[in-house]
Formats: sequence, C-alpha cells, structure tokens
Amino acid sequence: MNAREVRGVAVAAALFLLVQVGAVAMVGPFETAGYQAVEDPSDPTNSLVYIAAILVATALMLAAFKYAFEQAVKVVVVGSSALVSWYVFAVVAPPLLTVGSVNLVAIALAAGVAVALLLYPEWYVIDTAGVVMGIGAGALFGISFGLLPAILLLSVLAVYDAISVYGTEHMLSLAEGVMDLRVPVILVIPLSLSYSLLADDFSGASGVHDDEATPESADTEVGDSDAGSAPTPAADGDGTDDTADRDAFFIGLGDAVMPTVMVASAAFFSPARSLGVAVLPALNLPALLSMAGTFLGLGILLWAVMKGRAHAGLPLLNGGAIGGYLLGSVLAGVSLVRALGLTPYL
Repeated sequence: MNAREVRGVAVAAALFLLVQVGAVAMVGPFETAGYQAVEDPSDPTNSLVYIAAILVATALMLAAFKYAFEQAVKVVVVGSSALVSWYVFAVVAPPLLTVGSVNLVAIALAAGVAVALLLYPEWYVIDTAGVVMGIGAGALFGISFGLLPAILLLSVLAVYDAISVYGTEHMLSLAEGVMDLRVPVILVIPLSLSYSLLADDFSGASGVHDDEATPESADTEVGDSDAGSAPTPAADGDGTDDTADRDAFFIGLGDAVMPTVMVASAAFFSPARSLGVAVLPALNLPALLSMAGTFLGLGILLWAVMKGRAHAGLPLLNGGAIGGYLLGSVLAGVSLVRALGLTPYL
C-alpha cells in the first residue's frame, strides 16, 4: 500500500472505532429508553426472523434496481437513517424543547440528517450519517440479540455473504446499483483531498468488495474509485487493479454494524465484570476483545482488497468479532457454555 492508502485504512479504522465505541456507550441508555426490540433476547429464533427479513429486503432491492425503482430504495434508506438517528439523538440530545415526552431537538437533528442526505450527499455527509446510523443499529440490535442469537446471526450472515459474493455474485450487482444513490449504506474513505462523491458519476468499472446492502444491515462494498468511475466487481482475469491512482474506497456500513452487534451484545449480556472505564461503563473484556477481533479482520480484509479483488467482508469481520468475544470470555473466567448462551439448553 502507498502512503495515501495507509491513511485511508487509518480513516476506515477510525470510523469503525467510532461505531463500536458509540454502540457500547449507547447500550445502557437504549435499554433505559425501552428500545429493546424483542420480548426474549435469548430466543435464537430472533436471528432467523432477522435473516429472513434480510433475504426479503435484498430481493426487493434487486427487483427495484431491475425495474427502475431506485428512488424508492433511496427514500427507504434515507427514512431509515432518520429513524435510527432519532433513536440516538433522543437519548443524547438535551431536552431543551419538548412537547410532552417528545424531544423536539432530537427530532430536528434526525430530520436534519435526512435533509442533508437528500440535498447534499457529499462523502462527509454520508460518513457522518453512517456513523450515527451504525451506532444506533449496533446498540439496538446488541441489546435485542442475546449472546447465542448474536453468534448465530453473525455466523449465518458470514456464510451468506461469502455465497452471495463468491458464488451467486448477486450482492455485487446490488452494490453497483446502490452506489449511484449516494445514501449511507456505505462509508466513503477519500484518499485525495480533491475527491468529491457528488462529482463521481460511477460510470466506469474497476474492482470492489461487496456485502449485503439492505437498509438494516447495509453491507455494500469495499473497493476503489477513480475520479469519475465507480467501483464494480473486478472483471480482469487475474483480478489485479491499479491501486496507485485510486481516489477513494468504500466500505459497506453493514461491515461495521454486524460485528458491532456482537460487541454490544457482549457488553450488555456477558456476565463478565465491567472494566471500569468511566465513559464506557458497559465495557468488559469479552466486548473489548470482540472489538480487537473485528479490527484484526478489518486489517486482513483491507489488505486483500488493496490487491484489487472483490472480497466478502463478513466472514473476516464477524469471525474476528466472535473469536475475540469467546477468547475474552475465557480470559474473564466465563465458561464457553455460558459464553455461547447454551446454559438454558444443557
């Protein structure tokens, strides 16, 4: 990697860190606010329901792109961004102006996110909205999926991601369609100060990575873009790509959210004691090492992507998050049976 790409990797890592630290910080406030989405977070069938929802959403998005309903996808994603942003702002924004129990400041901030995405979706607007959305989604699903459901969810999605990228390749097609919408299902990592997402017409093709691109899980792609051309699956025989002139690369928001679900679930549900970090009272050793595992997977993923080939992100990222969590649990004195959430079934 050249110096610009090293800086880009550092920016990508910083965005992942913001999402994961933010989600851990939000698990307590989200639980207090009553955001837990299911009655029984330990029920493993919750994961099956969510996976089914991803499959349906993916099919609908592919159909929308095929039949020229792209703007409907954009409306759904921007609306989802505003909703998830409101969840975050509702617990962090000061109640300076309220109507009953409704925090109007939070509503105004969430509406501002939607308006900015519609009127000026430059890369820094996309990234800001994506980080807020990632924090909210990671914390929301983290407190709603117990340890076993979270492990099942991440494991199945990792396998599905590999099949959809290396096998059917339908996620690569979905990524091509979603890029031109300029919505926060991606995190944009500019490698040039002159890069503008608005000026990029995504008309050309040159190597990418892609994952699930649903409004909820929002995996799209990791790849590269020259000014005026979009990342699309590498089509050359040896999969190589000219990385010296790339101006940006893209990471699916779902690549950040999915492993964060494991981190947040570990922070919220693990019996391991807190590490006593003042600003992150929920942080424990399993959650911390789950974060470390995510970054190990991210490093390997970006190293592979810089070689110019399309890669599925979730096998590395989710695998790192789960492996780090299990290692942290053992080091914290939690048995593997309890760490896996299997105690009620044995």
